[in-house]
Amino acid sequence: MTIIFREAQYSDLVNIITTYNSTISSRLVTADLEPISVESRKDWFESHTPQHRPLWIVLVNDEYAGWMSFSSFYGRPAYNGTVEISLYLESTYRYKGIGKACLQKAFETCKKLQINTLLGFIFDHNEVSLSLFYKMGFEKWGHLPRIANMLDAERGLVIVGKRIDKS
Repeated sequence: MTIIFREAQYSDLVNIITTYNSTISSRLVTADLEPISVESRKDWFESHTPQHRPLWIVLVNDEYAGWMSFSSFYGRPAYNGTVEISLYLESTYRYKGIGKACLQKAFETCKKLQINTLLGFIFDHNEVSLSLFYKMGFEKWGHLPRIANMLDAERGLVIVGKRIDKS
């Protein structure tokens, strides 16, 4: 299996949004309750740059498998070395080690971009994602219980973090 990461192009936004929207009904990955539009994510897309906050397309054997991004945390200059990581894979590419490869790519990129802290925000009932992040060296840095009303239940949010070794 060959995994390639490439910079997202505007033409990828339809796939990015389709993948994202496919996770909404599970109430496991995102706090959006209804599908979002491409139009609503144009500013988000444009906020990503390879030199500062990358947005990658994940290709497996030359086929689209999902996307990964870095987003600024809290919008203040003192937090420039901290980013939130987002990772969304197509259902057919989950549970195959691709998430691990994505996080490895994130670690390598952090060193190049002078990022020293990665954060993940994961629902507390999303055991699969939490397990992946913990296996990759993230630690639980916070828990916000019952913070999201997901219509069928109130869900908590776990904040996971990892300091990146500069060497």
